[in-house]
Amino acid sequence: INPADPADLRASEAVIQEAGCVWFPNSAYKTAQAINDFRTEDLPLIIFANWRGFSGGQRDMFDEVLKYGSLIVDAFVKFQQPVFVYIPPHAEIRGGAWVVLDASINESVMEMYASTEHSRGGVLEANGAATVKYRIKDILATMHRLDDKLKSLDAELDERVCEIERGEIKDQIREREQALLPVYEQIAVQFCELHDTPGRMKAVGVIERAVEWKNARTYFYWRLRRKLAEFDLRKKIQETAQVGRGMASLSPLEASKLIKTWFLETPGATESLWDDDKAVLSWMAQQQKELEMKIIHLTREHVVQEVFQVMTAGGDTAKVGTSGIVEGISKAMSAMSAEDVSQFRAMLKSSLQL
Repeated sequence: INPADPADLRASEAVIQEAGCVWFPNSAYKTAQAINDFRTEDLPLIIFANWRGFSGGQRDMFDEVLKYGSLIVDAFVKFQQPVFVYIPPHAEIRGGAWVVLDASINESVMEMYASTEHSRGGVLEANGAATVKYRIKDILATMHRLDDKLKSLDAELDERVCEIERGEIKDQIREREQALLPVYEQIAVQFCELHDTPGRMKAVGVIERAVEWKNARTYFYWRLRRKLAEFDLRKKIQETAQVGRGMASLSPLEASKLIKTWFLETPGATESLWDDDKAVLSWMAQQQKELEMKIIHLTREHVVQEVFQVMTAGGDTAKVGTSGIVEGISKAMSAMSAEDVSQFRAMLKSSLQL
C-alpha cells in the first residue's frame, strides 16, 4: 500500500498487488539487506528458497529491480560464513532467482541442496522449456513416428491418387493430430520437468545432495558444525602465509583441499568418510594437536621460503635483505633471556654446521 501524500491534494492511496514467490524491487532490496546484516554479525545463513524469479514489468524496471537483484549477488560475494540454500518440498527456483542463488557465486562458502519431495530447480519452467525446445512441428513429427493409426493413414495417403480421397484422408489425419496434441504436450512438459528434479540437479553438479525434509534439521545441524570447524581451521592455514610479503596466501578452496589431504593421510580415512560430517568433526577433535603441529610446520615453511627468497634475490635487494635479517636477529637476541640466547646459538650451530 502506497499512502497518499498529505501535501498533494490530488494524491490518493494506491493499493498495488504483488505476486507471491517473486522478487520485486522492495523485496529484493530487503533480501540483500538481510544477507548483509548476517554478514555484519558474522553469522552463518540458511535460505529456504522458493522464488520463481524477478518481476519484469515496466514499472519494476523503472524502480531498478535489476540493481537490487545485483545487490543480492554482491552480498553473497562478500559473505565469509557458511551459506546453505535449501529448496523445500514442493518449492522451486526459477529464472533470475536461480542466477542470484547459484552456489558458484561464492563457491568457498555457498552450498545448494534440494528436498527429495517434489522440489524443482532450473532457469526455465517445464512449460517454457517444452514450448521452446519441442514445438508443434516436432510434436506432430513424433505423432507420425509413434502412433499406429497415423502411420497407417500416412501409408494410405501415399497410395491414393484421387485428390478427393486424399483430401478425406488428410482430414482424418488432422482430426487425429488434434485429438493427440494435448496428450503429447503433457508428455513433453513432463519430460522437460524430469530435467529439474533433485536427481538431475545432483547429476549436473548444481546441488551438493538431495536431503529429505524429515532429516533436514539433523543434517544441517551436523553440516553447519562441520563447516564452522573447517572454516576456522582453513582460516588458520591462510594466516600462515602472512609472515612475509613474498608468500601468496592460499585461497579458501585451496585451504579446504589441503585439509582434505591431511584427512585422507589419516589411517582408515576414505573419500566417502570425507562426506560424513560426524566423522570429519570427530577427526578434527581427535587430531587437534597434530593439526596444530601441521599449522606450525606450515608457518615455519613459509618463514623459511621468505628468508630464502630475500637472501637469493640478487643485487642490492639481497644485500639489504641479508643485512636486515642479521640486524633483526641481533635485536631479537638482545631482548632474549640468557637461556634463550644459548638455545638459539646451539640451533644456529647445528643448522649451519658452524
